[in-house]
Amino acid sequence: MTITANTQLPNLIPQNLESITLSTDGSSPPLGAELVYTQDGSGRYLTFYWQHSEYLGCDTQKIVDELNENDSFAPVDKVVYLEHLHRILSSSVPERVKCWFKCPNIELLELELTITPILPQCGQPTTTVLVMGRVLPSKINSQNVNQAIKPPTALELALRLQRHQKLLNRITRNIRRTLDLDIIWQQTVDSLGKTLNLERCIICPYQPSSHKVRIIAEYHQPGQNSILGSEIDISSEPAFAQALATLEPVVMAVPCDNQSLQYKVLVVATCYKDKANGLAALSFVNECYPLTQAELELAKEVADQLGTAIAHATLYKELEESRQKAEDASRLKSEFLANVSHEIRTPLNGMIGFLKLILEGMTDDPEEQHEFITEAHELSLHLLNILNDILDIAKIEAGKMELDCSPVNLKELFDDVESFTRTQAETKNLSFQMQMPAISDDIIVQGNYKRLLQVMLNLVGNAIKFTHEGGITISADLMLKKHPGIVKVRVADTGIGVSLDKQDKLFQLFSQIDGSRTRHYGGTGLGLTISQKLIEAMGGEVHFYSLGEGLGSTVTFTVPLYQQPLMV
Repeated sequence: MTITANTQLPNLIPQNLESITLSTDGSSPPLGAELVYTQDGSGRYLTFYWQHSEYLGCDTQKIVDELNENDSFAPVDKVVYLEHLHRILSSSVPERVKCWFKCPNIELLELELTITPILPQCGQPTTTVLVMGRVLPSKINSQNVNQAIKPPTALELALRLQRHQKLLNRITRNIRRTLDLDIIWQQTVDSLGKTLNLERCIICPYQPSSHKVRIIAEYHQPGQNSILGSEIDISSEPAFAQALATLEPVVMAVPCDNQSLQYKVLVVATCYKDKANGLAALSFVNECYPLTQAELELAKEVADQLGTAIAHATLYKELEESRQKAEDASRLKSEFLANVSHEIRTPLNGMIGFLKLILEGMTDDPEEQHEFITEAHELSLHLLNILNDILDIAKIEAGKMELDCSPVNLKELFDDVESFTRTQAETKNLSFQMQMPAISDDIIVQGNYKRLLQVMLNLVGNAIKFTHEGGITISADLMLKKHPGIVKVRVADTGIGVSLDKQDKLFQLFSQIDGSRTRHYGGTGLGLTISQKLIEAMGGEVHFYSLGEGLGSTVTFTVPLYQQPLMV
């Protein structure tokens, strides 16, 4: 927009709106002027007449409504134009200005306008202006707009810099009031978009390890399609790549989709300690003058303020997450220690009780004495298993779990598991099935026999513990299409199952699905975690499946084959 120096025209001030007769449908020329309209302080048309209104492509009967709705006849730099309106309304002094207007079929027009406040009745504020003007002969189109437009005056530059400085101050105030990144991003694009009358403004966080950025905050004019959430490939956007490489504002022209006009896009990288952490892109349209160096410096300052805010908010978020994880870990370890203490105390009390009865001579019968000794021995083995679990998890956490792998016969492993666990299942009236692949050759896997047995006893023991009716099925499948081939072992039960939202806690160290469940069924809750770590150390994977509570569970683990079996 080109604005001349202010010219006071006191003789043109009308005393009230009733003294002016304007046409609202553009059908009759009022006051003998080429262009006459009235507006309120927001720039909304109240009445309108133009000798060449056919260029607007509007229904003359509804011209005011259509102009307000479509913004089809409006100043290119609406912000500066509204600043003049507000100054005229507050001072009640008319001004003569020159400015560029956009028009649908002519694209750009330079107008000479006389803006006059319409004085209301005494004591009432001035809210309306009368604008009379004409089209200057310097009509241009978008192809020669850059060559034909006059440079901004010193007054315009001062007004623009003042407006941009206020914008910077407002953005800085807003981002200092919160550490919520979502609020910071959205407030920034809204402030930039509304103050600068942008077509669109977007912000994308940036990670040096990624070649793409995602739009997480957006401002756009009504009627524009939203691109929030879209991903942008940095390599396909030269302005983005240049802004990241130089950490300086980049201005580029982008053709509009359906017009010969061009968008002007300003891309700037937000950074902290000279490292980029985001990208902001501002899209102008019909901009009639280039951005000045001072404005580019302001853009860089906004980006630096935003980059610092992003860094601080990100650090605060990471600290909050770390604090929450530390609190959760402390709580889980406290619960774990309470449960483990109970698990250790229970067999230890039993052992002490039986041995005390023997030592005090309360068992005269040799058979009863033998029974007490046997019970104490079994309790000691149970206690040893608990301590072994604790020692295993300590070794795993310290990274000192070392396994020696060698060939293991899968059938021998299954036979040992059955001999240890079948009686437990039948005692609870549960069916117990062991299924091996139907081949004549032995299946030899590569692993540590003792640890594989420990894993299977853990999994089968859990299945028996959490199943009250139905049964347990242990099976193995050969997956020979893999290279090298693997064996998948499956332990399925018809037990209490696990709800879908709690299954992610199963393999978390010291985490329990439900403290009451552990207290009811006993155990340290380390079995699955230890099993997973042991299987992973042998080159396999552990997975848990359940459709929900009461729907049973299936745990699978894989172990590599030592050699391919001969298939019959």
